[in-house]
Amino acid sequence: MALIDKQRLLSELSPPLDHLLCTQMLDEFISAERRFIQRDWEPSQLDGGQFAEVTARVFYHMDSGTLSHSKSFDDCAKYIESESVTHAITPRHDSLHVIRVLRTIYKFRSQRGAVHISPTYTPNHMDSKLVIESVRWVMNETLRRFWRGDREVVARAVRELLQFDVPAVGVFDDKIIVQRTDLSADEEILILLHYSGEQGFSRTRLGQIAQVSQPAVTKSLQKLSSPNCRQVIQLSNSNYRLTDLGSKRIREDLSGKLII
Repeated sequence: MALIDKQRLLSELSPPLDHLLCTQMLDEFISAERRFIQRDWEPSQLDGGQFAEVTARVFYHMDSGTLSHSKSFDDCAKYIESESVTHAITPRHDSLHVIRVLRTIYKFRSQRGAVHISPTYTPNHMDSKLVIESVRWVMNETLRRFWRGDREVVARAVRELLQFDVPAVGVFDDKIIVQRTDLSADEEILILLHYSGEQGFSRTRLGQIAQVSQPAVTKSLQKLSSPNCRQVIQLSNSNYRLTDLGSKRIREDLSGKLII
């Protein structure tokens, strides 16, 4: 079981969300995440603005009962903020918090020049960090409000959405492969376990996927789970998954190796 993916999110959110709007929202979320991890700062801000537009339509639909695939961001926001109309989303502060954060994303995108770059403006990491963390918060709130299934599963989905995407891991039918050739055995195992999410992978599955020798897989797991390292832990079902220390190493040392 890998990190929560688009199809799983879509199946749990639509219905009640409109299928097209939900698909567009997830596409923009995934695009913003991948741009950010690839250090493509300028487009990640543009994606944030597009995410704000479609997510405002999602909340407008759920709050008003009226479906629109083209209503402007401002019109959607004004409805949700209005005191003179009937609102379906309760408590109201949930939708108000979301729309205020979306306004920040949307205005920041345009006013900082991420659409029409000026000679004096260069997109940077700090700007994109603000945008992507705001996008993540809104996505998590959307899951919390509208997820149909088991609440523990949505809690896991929220936790996993806080992790980096893994563009370097490719999935082709039922085949998984790390698409980099410059990784050590330890790094490949860590990246695969990051991809596997909270469920982790068994030793057998890691041996099937990792493009290193079987002895190297065993040696890496022993090293990474040793008392001196503690970046990997073996669960009661015998699967291996990352500890917080392992996730910290991914964020701080290996983020550049998650891209192709």
